[in-house]
Amino acid sequence: MSGSAQAPSTSLVTAVRTYFVLTKPNVWWLLVFTGIGGYFAGSSGTFDPITFALTAASLSAACAGAETVANYLERDIDAVMTRTRRRPLPSGKITPPERALYFGLLLTATGIALSSLINLYALAFTVFGVLDYVVVYVMLTKRRTPLNVILGSFSGGAPALIGYTAATGFPDVYGWLLAALVVLWIPSHVWSLAMKYREDYRRAGVPMLPVVIEERKAIRCIVSTVVLLVAFSLALPIAKPSLGPLYLSVAALLGGALLFLSIRTALRPTFENFWRLFKFTSPYLAVLFAAIVLEALL
Repeated sequence: MSGSAQAPSTSLVTAVRTYFVLTKPNVWWLLVFTGIGGYFAGSSGTFDPITFALTAASLSAACAGAETVANYLERDIDAVMTRTRRRPLPSGKITPPERALYFGLLLTATGIALSSLINLYALAFTVFGVLDYVVVYVMLTKRRTPLNVILGSFSGGAPALIGYTAATGFPDVYGWLLAALVVLWIPSHVWSLAMKYREDYRRAGVPMLPVVIEERKAIRCIVSTVVLLVAFSLALPIAKPSLGPLYLSVAALLGGALLFLSIRTALRPTFENFWRLFKFTSPYLAVLFAAIVLEALL
């Protein structure tokens, strides 16, 4: 009896874990956090628990849903690439694969429905983010042009705007600048990963910029985007004077570290250095937005 009761429980836990991994939580958690940062940046220290909960739930469902749909659409690419072939769909953990598509569409629809309960701007930016990522990036450009990351990066800025407009009701200049900060961060994040896995992308036929141009030109592009990102992060207080010494100190320290890693990678372009640069970009954005949250609360 105990063995037969334990088996369904174990199976359920495995299924939940598999579908959770399918959503690529290591990707969407950071986007959701930028949305939460946008909410606090727009709230000016005030906190509405209902609006906040709706915002967090909407962002989580929409981002996880979009990533799940992307996983379904890219299952053939993932099966070819060493880095991704163990994901749930190419490894055959979810069959038939259409189950993943239905799950992703359900999550996405839930996120959009919840955003409609916040305000029209949140709804509009949620729909825009999903369409830009799934349609523009995954379906139309990822396999066709090295501009894919540029054209798909706008979806990355959507969560910050969703969170900001959830608090303010309107996307003013500061909200747009927060979104632009994420958009500027995406190229260095994705291209540094693509530099390490160039052969993977080449084998899968995905024309990421570092795959289709000379290595030194690709490195220059990455370093240029890092310089632009750091300069933009340090100039942000010009538009929002309430971003005081705490934010500036964090932005300067993080920016200096990011510049050091990118320049070191340019001088010594090894797979290990590209990987270190990629791994640093995620905490860079997370800590930067954490500083924005703390400034808003203080």
